[in-house]
Amino acid sequence: MNRPRITDVARLAGVSTATVSRALSRPERVSAETRATIERAIAETGYRLNHAARNLRHQRTGSIVALVPNLANPYFSQILSGIATVLSPAGYNLLVADTRTTNPLRYADPSHADGLIVLDGSVPPSVLIERPTVVVSEQIPGLSAPGVLIDNEAAAAMAVTHFADLGHRKIGHVTGPRGNVLTEQRLAGTERAASARGLPAPVLIEGDFSLASGRRAAQAWLEMTDRPTGMFLASDEMACGFIGELQRHGIGVPRDVSVIGFDDIEMVEHLTPGLTTIRQPRGAMGCVSAERLLAILNGNDDESDTILPVELILRASTAIPR
Repeated sequence: MNRPRITDVARLAGVSTATVSRALSRPERVSAETRATIERAIAETGYRLNHAARNLRHQRTGSIVALVPNLANPYFSQILSGIATVLSPAGYNLLVADTRTTNPLRYADPSHADGLIVLDGSVPPSVLIERPTVVVSEQIPGLSAPGVLIDNEAAAAMAVTHFADLGHRKIGHVTGPRGNVLTEQRLAGTERAASARGLPAPVLIEGDFSLASGRRAAQAWLEMTDRPTGMFLASDEMACGFIGELQRHGIGVPRDVSVIGFDDIEMVEHLTPGLTTIRQPRGAMGCVSAERLLAILNGNDDESDTILPVELILRASTAIPR
């Protein structure tokens, strides 16, 4: 059976092929009655829009590239899923590139993709300039592009405030890597909240958002003579590594130390104990970033940022200090 063509739709609807094309690409220029007739004809014939041909006419590739700094990191899974959920019905393919193994410069060529969704704050602005771009999670200094972000300072302050409400006086913070914008923002929120509650300056341990750095942070905590009773780690992966290493040394969580993470990745609910953490709305971040990029491609967006809310998810890893 031959695949239905636009001429079949036009013949059944009693209109020209140009009118059918206009109804599909610029529906606002076709009357509601004619659109309804064409939609019925499309349903009856089983016609499907040829996205490849449409993209060729508009000199588009039909693809969007998401630049991710580490595809193995579970933090990005829900964001990418949200992006795909929006792009697919709009006729776009989502391509994902790991910036650790792929040079972002290759995507500076418009022949690769119609736009970029960037989840890596270390990508140089020069790679992204004059490309339709939306930044997710991390801001990129020097780049004029809309961001889909959270308030990291306020989120970190929520964690420290929870410790203070439980009665913890000595708090530690495992940071992300130096120079990272998320590291600086979460550190600022941690220190601001501690000061606001009259607590001593937090004990700082440098990490890099990875499981391994969480294990190293636990080793550093074990070597302290005056240990913090509450530890706030700037990512869930580090919190997982931290708790695992402590448990190998017979340290109980939250019996001996309370722990809070950041992100609410899928696994942390199933830890023993379940991890108290800051939940980022990762699925919504993906959906909104894709919607913002589609708006840019259609000439209907600006450079303002979208700030999404976070919440503190209470689980069994935090308790009143002994």
